[in-house]
Amino acid sequence: MNRQAPPGAVKDKLMSLIRSGTLRPDGKLPTERELADRFDVGRRHIRMALNELEQDGLVWRRQGKGTFAGQPTDPTGDLADRIIGDTNALEVMEARLCIEPELAALCAKRMLPDEVDRLRTLAQRQFESADPQAVELWDGSFHRLIANCARNKPLLTAFSLLDKIRANPQWVSIRARARDGASLRVTHSEHVMIIESIAARHPDSARTAMRDHLTTRFDALRDEMDAAADRLDTAFFRMEQDG
Repeated sequence: MNRQAPPGAVKDKLMSLIRSGTLRPDGKLPTERELADRFDVGRRHIRMALNELEQDGLVWRRQGKGTFAGQPTDPTGDLADRIIGDTNALEVMEARLCIEPELAALCAKRMLPDEVDRLRTLAQRQFESADPQAVELWDGSFHRLIANCARNKPLLTAFSLLDKIRANPQWVSIRARARDGASLRVTHSEHVMIIESIAARHPDSARTAMRDHLTTRFDALRDEMDAAADRLDTAFFRMEQDG
């Protein structure tokens, strides 16, 4: 019995479970007891690892119901499901460029020091990840934390709608293909610039840093989507031509 496994190892196993696609449709994880038995560790280690994942925004808990992967169900989810067939990745990126720079600017006014520390941790974990799915998980958590810490409910709702649409499995795979070692280094540098602007309480700098970052990803995605449109028969990746 390996009841004293390092907490980091338990967290890694939980992340693998989340990424495996074997969870229930609602994303519910097995109970702490079941996880402890599965990973052959004490429940205390499971609880500690789940606490860290919750801080990272990768799981959430509902009293009396259990622990779930991702974020709490948002009423925008049904709307996102209806919209996704009538939009494309280009439109979603345009919307992100309208919303997320303002969220970053608000964070420069409202984000608490411990939340800035969490943001640094998320950026570093994405940078250190070797698995493409883990990179996407950490990146999503980074942007969701900014959206939450802006503390503006209407903007958070708009972000949540876009975040739900971005979870389209085909787009996730396109984003993963649009990343490589060089682009991850650029992303990390841009994330650090966003964090430093927020930590320095400079809303204009935070807004500009987020806009620059999303523009970089927009360009990379557009290049990859041009290639994907030739391979995939799906309107979500078709680029509208100007004029």
